[in-house]
Amino acid sequence: MMFMDVPFGRPVFEYAFRDFLTTKEEIMKKTMEIVISIVGLFLLAIPVGFTADNSFSGFLGDPARYDLLKPGPKDGARLRWLKEGVDIKKYNKFMVDSVIFYLADSSEYKGIDPQEMKELADSFNRELVAAFKDKWPIVAEPGPDVVRIRIAITNIKPSKPGVSAVTSIIPIGLGVSLVKKGATGGWSGSGETGIELMTMDSMTDEVIAMAVDRRNAEFEQRFSKWGSANDAFKFWSEKIVSFIDDAHGIKRESGK
Repeated sequence: MMFMDVPFGRPVFEYAFRDFLTTKEEIMKKTMEIVISIVGLFLLAIPVGFTADNSFSGFLGDPARYDLLKPGPKDGARLRWLKEGVDIKKYNKFMVDSVIFYLADSSEYKGIDPQEMKELADSFNRELVAAFKDKWPIVAEPGPDVVRIRIAITNIKPSKPGVSAVTSIIPIGLGVSLVKKGATGGWSGSGETGIELMTMDSMTDEVIAMAVDRRNAEFEQRFSKWGSANDAFKFWSEKIVSFIDDAHGIKRESGK
């Protein structure tokens, strides 16, 4: 009979229920082990140096390049990479591409006034030339001691212009091709901006160094709002020169 192997006074269903609970606990335990293993593999797949505080624009190209970035030195780029075996110090002249801007993914307004963007690019390029002056020569032709620099300012946020800030086109015959009515929309969120930089051998286009930086406390304090684009561009231009100095092992006195 069914009750022959069961101790007196304990119904069969009690043992069956206990076995059911044991089996259920084992299944849940195995399931948790599988979930933990999957999460662990996912975390291992996250690139080194990538945290919630880092967001990359894609300017550097191949996503694998971002995996190469390592924490930079104190007061230097937050993340950087120098090609192993390359003598960075042999490069003492610089070809500089015009800056590229990347809008923030979180920007509510993504419209771009091409004339204003050109003015911003020209403004940044002027600040960059000023930052390089008397420190590093900027040249127009490639050479064995010339490095090419590509720069992106990332995570910028344009403010939506009002109707009064619309740029109007008028006949060229009147002597002026473009007239801006009212104040421009401006730019906001400078405390959130970042920079991505790539340097290449000017003769071979081989990538020899990369850097990614974000705002720091000083920058956020000084430019919590985009009160002056020129001030923000001046800051990043000086940081670029600082990156170059650091790669060459040069320490300059403040203001020099």
